[in-house]
Amino acid sequence: MFKIRLLSSIVLMILMLFFVVSGGNLLLAATAFLSLVAVMEYMRMVKIHKTSLAAPVYISVVVLYVLLFLGKSENLVPLFVFLLLAIMALYVFAFPKYRVEQIVAAYFGFVYAGLLISYVYQVRMLPGGAFSVWLIFIAAWGSDVFAYCAGMLFGKHKAFPVLSPKKTWEGCIGGVIGAAAVAVVYCLAMNYFFRQSFSLVQYAVVCACGAVISQIGDLAASAMKRNNEIKDYGKLIPGHGGILDRYDSVIFVAPIVYYLLQL
Repeated sequence: MFKIRLLSSIVLMILMLFFVVSGGNLLLAATAFLSLVAVMEYMRMVKIHKTSLAAPVYISVVVLYVLLFLGKSENLVPLFVFLLLAIMALYVFAFPKYRVEQIVAAYFGFVYAGLLISYVYQVRMLPGGAFSVWLIFIAAWGSDVFAYCAGMLFGKHKAFPVLSPKKTWEGCIGGVIGAAAVAVVYCLAMNYFFRQSFSLVQYAVVCACGAVISQIGDLAASAMKRNNEIKDYGKLIPGHGGILDRYDSVIFVAPIVYYLLQL
């Protein structure tokens, strides 16, 4: 299993580097694919993947990426409205086939599994996005690494004893500090080697905030899996599970990084 996980991680890293560095339509296509697979995994988890509720969600994901391709992101709000109307129409005309919990789950699936991943592309397309897009992964994966190390070395106080018994407050704090520290080092490297003028404080704040959200995203994914009594969202990535298993923290961090950079 270790060899499989290691090989999968290497392949994923190579693919991620290729698509993120390339940016543009290649990254748009890659994130669209990830969004559709993530939606499929989510729909399967909540057991509505074989119902008519799944169709408007998949269609909305496609429309989302068409809007991003056309540079019409200002039309995302109408997309939310029309998706809600479509799902509610199915609810009404098929009544009493669906429960209100399924309606809410379908709408949430578009936001959680479909929309959030698109922010990786949106950050990459910002001015200076070729450099700032890496803050997403520094905040998400840097937080994981440093939280684990800090928890192992200093962890004493349980943070979420029911949801994640091994997580400690010391580990959580270490993850935030570690992600911010890596962001500072990254910023210094970009300023020195690429003659940029990024702010150390801004990069540190963005990754510190991202690290907090990363840990919430990771725990939220675990909570949803426990509620639905599954181990993994999918089996697409050998040794890692599905897209939502591997990128559960990234999809939460990406929009936070986007809006903090905009701010």
